[in-house]
Parts: sequence; structure tokens; C-alpha cells
Amino acid sequence: MTYTPPAAEQRFVLDHVVRIGELVDDSELVDAIIEGAGAFAAGEYAPLNRLGDQVGARWVDGQVVMPEGFRAAYQAFVGGGWGSINAPEAFGGQGLPYALATVVMEDLGTANMGFSLINMLTPGAIEALVHHGSPDQQAAYLPKLVTGEWNGTMNLTEPQAGSDVGALRTTATPAADGSWRIKGTKIFITFGEHDLTDNIVHLVLARTPDAPAGTKGISLFLVPKYRLNPDGTPGEFNDVRCVSIEHKLGINASPTCTLSFGDHDDCRGWLIGGEMGGMRAMFTMMNNARLNVGLQGVQIAERATQQALAFAQERVQLGKPIVEHPDVRRMLLRMRALTQGARALIYYAAGQADRAHGGDDAARARLDLLTPLAKAWGTDVGCEVASLGVQVHGGMGFVEETGAAQHYRDIRIAPIYEGTNGIQAADLVNRKLPIQGGETVAALIADIRTEAGDEPALMDLVGRIEGVVRWMLGNEVSPEDRLAGSYPLTTMLSVAVAGWLLARQAKAASGGTPFEQMKRTVARFFLDRIVPEAAGLEASAKAGAEALYALNAETLAA
Repeated sequence: MTYTPPAAEQRFVLDHVVRIGELVDDSELVDAIIEGAGAFAAGEYAPLNRLGDQVGARWVDGQVVMPEGFRAAYQAFVGGGWGSINAPEAFGGQGLPYALATVVMEDLGTANMGFSLINMLTPGAIEALVHHGSPDQQAAYLPKLVTGEWNGTMNLTEPQAGSDVGALRTTATPAADGSWRIKGTKIFITFGEHDLTDNIVHLVLARTPDAPAGTKGISLFLVPKYRLNPDGTPGEFNDVRCVSIEHKLGINASPTCTLSFGDHDDCRGWLIGGEMGGMRAMFTMMNNARLNVGLQGVQIAERATQQALAFAQERVQLGKPIVEHPDVRRMLLRMRALTQGARALIYYAAGQADRAHGGDDAARARLDLLTPLAKAWGTDVGCEVASLGVQVHGGMGFVEETGAAQHYRDIRIAPIYEGTNGIQAADLVNRKLPIQGGETVAALIADIRTEAGDEPALMDLVGRIEGVVRWMLGNEVSPEDRLAGSYPLTTMLSVAVAGWLLARQAKAASGGTPFEQMKRTVARFFLDRIVPEAAGLEASAKAGAEALYALNAETLAA
């Protein structure tokens, strides 16, 4: 199955959701990036998608070997400057909006999600160094990270410290030369070892001597695979070893590594930011990654939808192509609507990130509110659409021959990593709803009401959300009750934002072209069918935690 970049859809969303003209005044440049990124992804990354799944990354004597053709494709990515779109010009970037980098990342991931993970995490490392790194660190590492000649990784998780980051045991001990000696083990490190670049820049959370317990005692360190020579080139090996890679359900083109630091007591790291300021610095990287993980839901949803539409037009049952059967139509329209809704939400968040970068405090607050929605609902959409894609294929979707199963397997990790979706929901109700005393979520709801007040189902959903938010922010609600309803509220608010943005697009698609007809129909399906479903989650969002604890753990397992 080939990949056709959705260039017309991407441009439409940039224009009417992001309002890209407010961020960059060169329309021809925007078109060139959309067309060029799509062509690159379809030509270089897409042909390797099945090979990456079937052969995958291999661990050979402590080294990770990527399948044939991957290094050449990655070098083409570097040579084309695709990693530098929104990076700072001071370090070799193009300084363009993050929303345009989102288009590039969407195309790469839709073409080959597993492979594109090497492209996804490096921008977060760049952000962390831009905001928290020293001038020397920035000068030595940012130019190579910006071009993609070196890639960045994020090292948080340990065997006993997953979501509970504060339980980590990796240590950092100061050395006389100003560096620190890093010792410990990190697991689930994406592209922690591979043969695509000449160096790998690990950002590692560790605990310094006498640091307090929990997250307050964590610092962030820059730990390269190879220490740098005086001229900035990779030099001596830095005692960072890959001791295994995981055998996984999907994303087999992405090596998921267990890394051992300091087996010979000679792993050197350099402190990023202040000591015990690691979580603040790491969240800079994680927030970038969370938007991109939400985007992975769009990537797989787009690919699964394209494949299901093609199959449904070719597969004949009961005397006609299955695309003509009502239930298949229902599934295909749902796939389209969910995909376009998630894309609108995540592109909108990217546009808020650009405005926040320009100093807009209101955009910063709205971005903070939108980030858990983008990550959680975007990845839920990816899983649902990939599952529907398998269903459209029938029995042929359950076998590996068609590739529909790969989409389903690849996306299943996305609701788990970069903070599980349950953690995103908890973040929404505990940290994001109270921003500015609840004014940020109130302003978002007010914007939806103002622009889409003529959509009755959407207004009903918004009213229900307001009731849930008031209830959750009330003094009489326990923390457990709030968390028990956090996931339903996350879905409700996500669907409301997506419905608002689709309603805006439907009004803009006022012509008679096939594309405009499709946009109006898809938006109508979302507003008439998916929005009411979300409204039905109100009872669950306000049900409280009592029923969840009616049984003790032993009885629950009986």
C-alpha cells in the first residue's frame, strides 16, 4: 500500500485552524514545504515501512543494526534539511513555525511510524538545550542536532521507575574535571543505539549525592555516546552500552533499548541547567514529545484510512464493492471524521505553541491545557481508527498480508509512552483545569460558544463540560472522585475542541469541489454522531470513585 500525502487537507487545516498566514507571510514557502515533505516521505520512508516491521532493528554483539536502506533514507532526511524547519537560526535552523514542522513530522510518521521515532525525539532534545543548556553545550551539540547528523534521546524510565519518575536510582557523582560520573540503567530508550548517526546525545535523569528523595532530587545530564574531541568531532567512547533491545508488538523499526551507563565507571555527563532542576528541564522535552505522540495517532489513522478506502472500493461482496454497504460507509466516515478531528486539534495546539514562543501568554496557557488532550485523545483516535481499518478489511485485515494489522500493532504503544493517557487525564484535572483559577478552560469554552453557537449538539456538549468542570473544581470533591472522572472529561473536552474546529472548516469549505463537499460531510458526521457520544460521558465523569473501590483488590481478582 503506497502512501499519498494529504497535502490539500494539511494546507486547509493550516489556513483555517492554525491561520498560518499570521505566522509566516510567504505562502509559496508554505506550499513548498507541504509538497516537498510529502514527496520525501512517500519516496524515502514509505517504501521501508514493511521492511522495518518484518526485519526490524537487530541487536548484534551490543550494536543495533538497522535494516538495509534505512541509513540512506535517514541521510537523505539530513541532506534535505527536514529536521531544521523550526529550529533556531542561530544554530543552523530555519526558524519557521512549529506548525510547519508538524506537517513534516506527520508525513514522516504516516509513511513509516517506527522509523520516524528517530526524528520525533530530537526536537525535544533541542528544546531542552535551547532553554536550559549552557552556551558551551549549545555551541557543541545544537548544530549537529538541528541538522539531524546526531540524534537525541530521552532517558527517564528504569525497571522500578516508570510513571513514578521520582523512584529512579541512576546516580551522578561530581568529578574534578567539572563533569559528572553517571552510573545506572535506563530501559525503553527509543533509538538509544543504532547505526544511522555518528553520535547519539542522551539526556539522562539522575540523582546527585545527598539529593532529596522524589522528583525534587533529580537533575538532568547531557551524556553523549562519544565524548567530543577539541574540534567538536566524536572522540572517545563514553561508557554507554546497549545491553538489549525489546521484542515488541509493533514499531519494530524503532530499537527500544536497555542502556547501561558507567559499567567501567567512566561514563561522563554534563549538568543541564541547575542541580535538582531536572524535571523542569525534562518537561520542556516531554511536552514537545507529547504533542508529537498525539500526532502519531493522526499518522496511523491517516494511513489506515487511506488503505481501508482503497480496499473497500476494490473488494466485492454481495454483488457490489463493500464501500456501498451502509455499515462499511459508517466505518469509513467515522475513520475520516476522527482522523480529521484529531488533526485539527493537534495542528491547533501547534499554532498555539508558535504564538506562545512569540510571547503570547494566553496562547501559552491554552497550549498547556491542550497538550494532554492532544496526546491522550489523539492516540485513542489512532487506536480506534486502526482497529476500524482491520474491520473494513474483514478476514484479510487480521492477517499480515495486507498491512492493516501493522497499523494496529504500531499505534498501540502511543497511549502508553510519554506519559500514559491516564496520566494525561490526571494532569488535565489536577494541573491544567486550575490554570488561572479556571479562566483558561473558561476562555476556551467561550471561544467555542462564540464561533459555533449554531451547532446544537456541540453546545449541549459544552454545557455538560462546564458542569463537570465546576463540579471538579468544587471544594467538596475528593481527589479520588476527580481522578475517577478525569478520562471521560478528557474525551469530552477533546471532542468539543475538535468539533469546534471542524465546524469552522465546514463553513470555510463553501464551494462545490469534491474536497469541499468531503470536508462538509465529514464535519457533519462528527458533529451529529461523535459529539453526542461524548456528551454521554457526563455521567461517568461525575460518578465519583466509590464504585471503583467497592471491592478490595483480592475480591476484584476473585
